[in-house]
Amino acid sequence: MHSGITFAPGTTGTIGTAVTTAGPFAHPKSVVIFDLDGVIVDSFPVMREAFTIAYAEVVGDGEAPFDEYERHLGRYFPDIMRIMGLPLEMEGPFVRESYRLAGRVPLFPGVTPLLQELRERGFRTAIATGKAGDRARHLLDTLGVLHCFDHVLGSDEVARAKPAPDIVLRALELLGARPEEALMVGDAVTDIAAARGAGVDAVAALWGECDAAELLTADPDAALHRPAELLALCPAVAGAV
Repeated sequence: MHSGITFAPGTTGTIGTAVTTAGPFAHPKSVVIFDLDGVIVDSFPVMREAFTIAYAEVVGDGEAPFDEYERHLGRYFPDIMRIMGLPLEMEGPFVRESYRLAGRVPLFPGVTPLLQELRERGFRTAIATGKAGDRARHLLDTLGVLHCFDHVLGSDEVARAKPAPDIVLRALELLGARPEEALMVGDAVTDIAAARGAGVDAVAALWGECDAAELLTADPDAALHRPAELLALCPAVAGAV
């Protein structure tokens, strides 16, 4: 896989080389808001299995349309069911299987040291996910990294799920941060849209199963190929010990 940071036109830095100390952003950052699936955790194999089981239980025979479901990730599960014309009753078995299989979901390589280094540099962090909040917190606790985040927010805990900006705005509110102090890392067009709507710089995570071409078409401020590359955009917060 290609290594290096891709910047939006007109920003600082080049592909495949180190960036300047200030990064490509006009304002220094002190907050990072992450999406969860495809960014922090490699959940797609387990998600596919849970979706397939739920489809078989509720809909019946036939191939579960997971590829179509995957294109809508970032949205709240009931919203995806409505978009796809599938029964809302699929949520129950999907959530049940997601809890049952949580122990098989791995963190992406490099995520744990990234989160530790961000802490050391004085950053505050949050999760803003399309998952329900309880399920996201359970998964992160199972993986032993829940303590790495100041707040973990799910789509059921805001009025409107992504691509609306509500969940990003709520994270900023809880962190006591202004939009210009934050960046959001996501692997879906809905993440880019939510960040834009909240006035937050958007960073595309390309290390998972995302559609990279589609994500780059959404014009993120930067695109990363490995979690560790985020550190080039996040110099230590002024006054951090």
